[in-house]
Amino acid sequence: MRTRILLVLGLLLASVLPAAAQNRFNLVNSTGQTIEQVFVSPSRLTNWGSDVLGQNVLPPGQSVWIVPQLSDCVLDIRVVYQGGRAEERRQVNACSLSRVVWGGGPAGGGDPSFQFINSSGVVVNELYVSLSTDQNWGPDRLGRGTLPPGASMPVNLPAGRSCTVDIRVVYADGRALERRRVETCSIRELNFR
Repeated sequence: MRTRILLVLGLLLASVLPAAAQNRFNLVNSTGQTIEQVFVSPSRLTNWGSDVLGQNVLPPGQSVWIVPQLSDCVLDIRVVYQGGRAEERRQVNACSLSRVVWGGGPAGGGDPSFQFINSSGVVVNELYVSLSTDQNWGPDRLGRGTLPPGASMPVNLPAGRSCTVDIRVVYADGRALERRRVETCSIRELNFR
């Protein structure tokens, strides 16, 4: 009887605890240069931590599976190329993607267009998406419409200029949420929570 009670309590506890974040991703080197070091840190921290490549390097055209030490979704990523030049991407939501492509070919980009999926559980009243290099949000992509929970819509952006976008969502309850420098060339869908 006691074992059965402990089992039931364990199942109840497991059902109320949040699931572990799925922030693992494949880092793809599309730069044409060798990456000698990669640092991945939760955006809330100021310390980069240790090089996740260790003694290895990431040659052009290759990829490496990254499993961050902490379960945070929003990460900062820093790569150091052979020769010492470094690049960073801040506020990458690793829980909403499975690949992060560094580079992207000529002119610095592929196609950043994607399918936006409202996974928030709340109606979206306004949706703004612009390339991170743009100076403003541009028009509300929903116009006079709304996007109910679970619904999706295509977000078309110019190819070849940039692979990172800024997103601003205004919910029906008045809350607004922004995500900056989201890499979208390597994804087809973005679940926005």
